[in-house]
Amino acid sequence: MIVVKKARDAEDYIHHIYIHMNETDQFVIFSGLTLEQFVLSAGPMQNLLLLKHQYEDGSFNMHTQFEFVPADEIRSFLKEFVDSPTDLRFIDFAEERKLNTLTPQEQAELLYMGHKKEAIRPPFYYQLQNRFVYLANEEESMTKIYFRELVDSEELVVNVMNNYVKDKEKGSAFWRRKTKQSFPIMTVEDVKALRPLLKEGVLISLYKQEKPKSIYEVEVRLLPENVFPDEVWDELTSILGERPEETIRFHLQSLA
Repeated sequence: MIVVKKARDAEDYIHHIYIHMNETDQFVIFSGLTLEQFVLSAGPMQNLLLLKHQYEDGSFNMHTQFEFVPADEIRSFLKEFVDSPTDLRFIDFAEERKLNTLTPQEQAELLYMGHKKEAIRPPFYYQLQNRFVYLANEEESMTKIYFRELVDSEELVVNVMNNYVKDKEKGSAFWRRKTKQSFPIMTVEDVKALRPLLKEGVLISLYKQEKPKSIYEVEVRLLPENVFPDEVWDELTSILGERPEETIRFHLQSLA
């Protein structure tokens, strides 16, 4: 008897995220990435200089006339936007006093990014020591993020996926019996190996396989030629019907 493997439905997956990397201009387009996920998964946050926003509790820098969020207030800032998508564009920076050294040209470049969601030149400033520029639009499902180091974008994806796995597993009685919890961990090397595909634009889908043994998989699919990035979620079922270009299986690792 031939057993036909049942195709997975979109609801069978834990999470999907669309990623398109522009290696030359050092930015990545994401869809399926929330502000909260970015802030919690991109590593320690510096202060945030707000280029476009609707936040009412920010501090004010007289030199640039921009509002900003000190690092120790980012959690409060985040709560404002958890359930309410909005036009939000910001750049991180190390010290407020260095804002006062930005030239008129550099301030104009920041204003341009806040308005157009694109950079005139690589948007990494010595005075700010910024790691990224975050550019989101309420009307679009896409978020554009410039990274000083593109490996930070790969670490971001790894952290987002691993957080989903941890959330899925931490309620399991099996894992609670362990003195050290063991989780399947996706690694930065896994995502680095996908960079040629990331530069084409891919849908990454996280799935838990229960049998014959519990294991997590990440399926990586290029979009069909007739599907554009802003149509990913409307065409999700048909995209998932395509065979993955790559499948990553997580290895078990222990976390204290």
